[in-house]
Amino acid sequence: MSDSEEQSAARARQTRQRGEASLWRFLYGSGDGYRRGRIGLALGGGFARGIAHLGVLQVLEENRIPLACITGVSSGAMMAAAYASGTPLHRLDELARRMKFKDVAGWTISKMGLMTSDRMDAFLRRLLAVHRFEDMRIPLGVVACDLKTGEPVLFSQRGDAVPAVRASCAYPGLFRPIALDGRLLVDGGMAEDVPAPAARKLGAAKVVAVSLEMDEVPDDPTNLAQVINRCFQILQAQTGPTWRPSADLVLTPKINSFGWDSFDQTERLIEAGRRAAEAALPEMKSWLAG
Repeated sequence: MSDSEEQSAARARQTRQRGEASLWRFLYGSGDGYRRGRIGLALGGGFARGIAHLGVLQVLEENRIPLACITGVSSGAMMAAAYASGTPLHRLDELARRMKFKDVAGWTISKMGLMTSDRMDAFLRRLLAVHRFEDMRIPLGVVACDLKTGEPVLFSQRGDAVPAVRASCAYPGLFRPIALDGRLLVDGGMAEDVPAPAARKLGAAKVVAVSLEMDEVPDDPTNLAQVINRCFQILQAQTGPTWRPSADLVLTPKINSFGWDSFDQTERLIEAGRRAAEAALPEMKSWLAG
């Protein structure tokens, strides 16, 4: 790249950063907690399928829909934490297109799980602009599941968000559970597939829930990936009654053809999220107008 091309690219980056900063000031003011409309966004889990959440966030930001809070479980917790911390969407887009499962997981010898999420700690600390709940630019809630009681555990307000997100992503059997605050924790989706109740607890008057449902019943599983996919389906069906009453609007991106490990389908997953959010824009805009 020539000097002039580098200078042009640098100017383009600066213009984009100024635009992003201006948009965040419009949406979130001075950061004093004021949020127009008091809309909460609850992001469900789904491993690589969680990339669809990026498309939802793009549409909300493009249409200047401010969020009172954002909550997540599993991959939804990862996306929620990144956005709440102030990581720009273009940065999340770049990372999503490069991300591999090995970036956050590694094989281990353990009685508690096949894999460890130790790599996720470093990944999240690079991904998030800030790491503590009290420093988030948007109030953040991360939900994990207490392995002993089976109850959802909400992390918010204070403390390091990274261990909470790791706990929320610890799918049992696949990942080792995470010991945190005197509890042994696993994937939040075990208790609450979409954390709409958590968004209510954080003060949202209206809750938009994003459910990464797999509503097609597959043939009998023949490999590990298919077993995991089927477990997600069963889990979603069982936990739906616990969170749906807390949601005013449920978005279900059309991602039936994508498995839990579809990291090579970033573009299509983002587009599915965008379409789901675009279809719901009239209702969300009516909340702001009211």
